[in-house]
Amino acid sequence: MFLKKNDLYAEEKSVFYRRITKLMLPIVVQNLLSAAVNSADVIMLNYVGQSSISAVSLAAQYSSILFMAYYGLGTGATMLCAQYYGKGDLRAIQAVEGIALRFSIALSLLAAGMALLFPERLMRIFTPDPELIPLGASYLRCISLAYVCWGISEIYLSVLRSVGRVVASTVMNMMAFSLNIFFNAVFIFGLFGMPKMGAAGVAIATSLSRLIQLLGCFAISFRSKDIKLDLRDLFVKNRLLFSDFVRLSLPALGNDLIWGLAFSMYSVILGHLSSDVVAANSFIVVVRNFATILCFGIASAGGILLGNVIGEGKLELARRDAGRLLKLTVAGAAAGGLLILAASPFVVQYADLSDQARIYLKGMLLINTYYVMGIGVNTMLIVGAFRAGGDSRFGFICDSLGMWCYAVPLGFFAAFVLKLPVMWVYFLLCTDEFIKWPWVFRHYFSGKWLKNITREDLFGETRESCE
Repeated sequence: MFLKKNDLYAEEKSVFYRRITKLMLPIVVQNLLSAAVNSADVIMLNYVGQSSISAVSLAAQYSSILFMAYYGLGTGATMLCAQYYGKGDLRAIQAVEGIALRFSIALSLLAAGMALLFPERLMRIFTPDPELIPLGASYLRCISLAYVCWGISEIYLSVLRSVGRVVASTVMNMMAFSLNIFFNAVFIFGLFGMPKMGAAGVAIATSLSRLIQLLGCFAISFRSKDIKLDLRDLFVKNRLLFSDFVRLSLPALGNDLIWGLAFSMYSVILGHLSSDVVAANSFIVVVRNFATILCFGIASAGGILLGNVIGEGKLELARRDAGRLLKLTVAGAAAGGLLILAASPFVVQYADLSDQARIYLKGMLLINTYYVMGIGVNTMLIVGAFRAGGDSRFGFICDSLGMWCYAVPLGFFAAFVLKLPVMWVYFLLCTDEFIKWPWVFRHYFSGKWLKNITREDLFGETRESCE
C-alpha cells in the first residue's frame, strides 16, 4: 500500500511538471522577448542621449500603468475562463471574453484621449525638467494609437492562454516584439529614408507593431473553431457571468493598477531627486525584467494550471500543485538574483551615463539581486495561486496597504522631509515586497483562497440570463 501511494505521488508530480513546462516555456519566451524589446529601446536611445532615455522611461510609465490595467482585466477573464475550460463550458468563455472587452476598450479610449490631448500635463506629474517634458510629450502623442489595439489583443490573448493555447499567444507577441525592434531601428536612426525621430520614433514603432499584432489576432480567430475574437461578443449579456466578472476582475484590476501606480510613484519620487537616478533606473528596469522572466512565467502558467485543476473539482491536487509552484518560484528568483549579480559589471560598463548616474546604477543593481525574490514569490502567490482560486480581493487589500500605506509615504518622507541620500531612498522603496510576506504566507497556508467559482446552467431556460 505504501509503495502504491508513492507511485501515485510520483505520477502526480510527473504530470504536474509536464503540464507546467508545456505552459511555462512559451510564456517565458514571450516574457524574454518583451524584455528584449525594452532593452532595445534603451540600447538604441543610448546612442541618442541620456535625456531621451530619461524622457521615454518616464513617459512609458503610462504604458506600464495601462498594461497593469489590461493585465488585471485579462487575469480576471483568465480566472473564470481557466475554470470554465476545466469544466468544458466554451459558451461561458466567449461570454466572459466579451465582458472583458467592454471594459478594456473603454479604458483604452480614455487613455488614448489623455495621451493625445494632454501629454505635457501628464509628463509634469513625473518631472519638472523642461528638457524632458517635450520629449516625453511627443512619445505620448505618438503611442496613443497603440493603446486601442493593445486593449483588444491583450484580452483575446489572455483568453487563449487560459485555455492552454499559450503557443498561439506567444507567436503573436513574438511577432509584435520583433516588429517593434525593427521599427525602432527604422524610426530612431532614420533608416530607409525615414527621418530620425528619437523618442517619438519609439512610440511610432510600438503603435505599428501593436496594430499588426491586432490584425494577427483576427487572423488566428478566423482559423479557430471555438475561441474567437468576435466583437459581437461585446453584446452578449449574462447577469451571472457579468456579476462574477465584476466581483473577481475589478479587485484584480484594482490590484494591478495600484501596484503599477505605486511603481510609477516611485519614479515620481526618483524623478524629483535627479535626472541621473532616472537614467540609472531605466537600465535597472530592463535588467530586473530579465531577472524576473522565469518567476513571472511560473506565476502565469501556474495560474492557468491551477485554474484548470480547480475547475475539474480537484481542490486537494490544486493545493499540492501550488506548493510545487512555490518551490519553483524560489529557485527561479534565486537564479534571477545571480543573473543580476553576474551582469552588473557589463551593464555598468556599457551604460552611456554620467559618473553620478553610474554610481547610482551600481548600488541599485546590488539592491535588486535580492529584491527579485520578494517580487517573484508575491507574484506567484497573489497573481498565480490566489487568483486561480477566485481570490482577487486579498491581493488588492495587501498591495493597497503595503505600497500605499507603507512604501509610497515612506519614500516621500525619506526623500523630501528627511532628505536622505538617493540610494537610501531607493533602498527603502525596495522593502515594499518583503513587508507583505507575513500576511501573504499566512493567507496561503490557510487555504481560504482555494475555491471553485464556476456555475451550473448559465444559459439554461430555467434561469434568467439576460442583463
